[in-house]
Amino acid sequence: MKVAVASTGKKPDSQVSLIGARAPYFLIFEDKKLVKVISNPFRIGGGGAGFAVSQMLENEEVKIVVSGSFGVNMKNSLKERKIKAKAIIDKTVKEAVKEVMGGKQK
Repeated sequence: MKVAVASTGKKPDSQVSLIGARAPYFLIFEDKKLVKVISNPFRIGGGGAGFAVSQMLENEEVKIVVSGSFGVNMKNSLKERKIKAKAIIDKTVKEAVKEVMGGKQK
């Protein structure tokens, strides 16, 4: 199962971003292992970031997205795509992955 975490940085010891669709990065984990880092192309710009990020993560076959918070558009767009949204704050990316996936992060 793939999990995407909205992150302030490119590494697992970065903090979970407090914002979803406009997060600087998305770190994608599969089987608790970091498999991809995406610099968010929708971080800056006009409206529609929630929809665009949801589509991008669906294309990556993500099943759960972790962020500090989710806007209404992103939350609804994820729900339409059957992707779960989990709000986690004040944790590192690796701590969030452990919380969502259980066990040790690789």
